[in-house]
This record gives sequence, structure tokens and C-alpha cells, in this order.
Amino acid sequence: MNIFLYSPLEQFNIDSYITLSLGYIDFSITNAFICFFVASCTFLYLLSLATNRGGMLIPTHIQSLIELIYEFLLNLVKEQIGEKGKVFFPFIFTLFTFLVSCNLIGMVPYSFTVTSHFIVTFGLSVSVFVGMTLVGFYTHGLHFFSFLLPPGAPLILAPLLVVLELVSYSFRAISLGVRLFANMMAGHTLVKILAGFSWTMMSAGGLLAIASLIPFGIVFALTGLEIGVAILQAYVFTILTCIYLNDAIHLH
Repeated sequence: MNIFLYSPLEQFNIDSYITLSLGYIDFSITNAFICFFVASCTFLYLLSLATNRGGMLIPTHIQSLIELIYEFLLNLVKEQIGEKGKVFFPFIFTLFTFLVSCNLIGMVPYSFTVTSHFIVTFGLSVSVFVGMTLVGFYTHGLHFFSFLLPPGAPLILAPLLVVLELVSYSFRAISLGVRLFANMMAGHTLVKILAGFSWTMMSAGGLLAIASLIPFGIVFALTGLEIGVAILQAYVFTILTCIYLNDAIHLH
């Protein structure tokens, strides 16, 4: 009996289904693109069902869910940014729902987790970083540079503090993406390792087949945990974005 062992990292491979290219630009249809597209279209479809003709007087389950997310994110923006943050609510709403959709689509068997690739999360984090920096300059002008020197700090320490604050501020562009990427990749890898281990024990037969029920049970528990992590990581990314926007607007 042959038992094939697969790497748990194979689930993160990008496979090309339709190869399209124009010069050095690759337009190929890949599993990452399909799941990216499906995640976006799925939530847009659910949103259209909830807002069709202004919504129902007695809300459906989908409408109730959308309204719950809407109210939750609106309160989050008010608490973290204040009244000036209302203008950024469409962006925050889109960001959260996009991340939740991508993370949850990745939990479907044989699908692809877009946010498990660092290039995707890094692109998002850099975009947020550039956006909040532009907001800071638009709001305060060159006075935005004052965040590099904490108020009341001794002038003799100014050169050191400016460098430390600049490095700390710049690392926001990386930390957001790394946090999301690392959590999604680590969780999926652990589930795949335990699932492969369970299947190997079951294939061996005998007492090992009976004992495989234990790791199988752990896999199901971890799958439920991963669903919670998928939602939690979208929330963490969103709330940190709100905090950074608050710093850019109010120079805290």
C-alpha cells in the first residue's frame, strides 16, 4: 500500500488555469484570482439582497446580518476616530467586508486563501499606510512632521527620538500585512498537517485507524477556531487602520 505524503504548504501554491500575458505583464487566470473574485462578488451579491428596494421593513436574515455589520463598523469608526472619521466609513466598511470574505472563502475545502500570501496583505497594508500619510499631510500640512517629536521631550534627545519615531511609524506599513498573513498561513498549515496525519493513521488500518479519530476531532475543532480567527483578523486589521487614521487626523 502506497501512502503519498504531501507538503502542507502545497495549499498556498498559485496554479494558473488560463495563461494570458502582454509583454512582461501577466494576466493569467489563477486560483488566487478566482477566489479573490468570488469573495468580492459573494459579498456584493449579499449586499444587493439586503439593500434591494431600500430593504425590507421586516428584515430578512441576510439584511439583519448586513445591518449588524454596518452598525458595528459605524460605532467602531465613531469610537476610534470621532466625527471626522465618518468620511472614511465607506473605506472601513469595504476593507472589513473584503477581508472577512477572503478569509472565510479560504475555509471552503479546495479553495484558496488569498490573505495567506504576503504580497496581498503587504499590498493592502502599504496602501493603508500611504493613504493615512496623505490624510495626515492634507489635514495638517508640514505640521504633520510634529508627530516625530513627542511633546515635552528634551531637545537634546530630539535626533534620537525623531529616528525612533520615524522607524516606528514606517513599520506600520509592514506590521499590518505581516500580522494578517502570518495568522492565516499558520492556522491553515496546522489544520493541513493534522488532517494529513489523521489520514495517514486511518490508511494504516488496525488500532491506528481507531486512534485517528482523536486527531480528526482536533481538526474539526481547529476548523471552527480558524473561522473565528478569520473574522478576528479582519477586525484587528480594520481597528488598527482606524487607530492609525485617528493618529493622522488628531496627531496623537
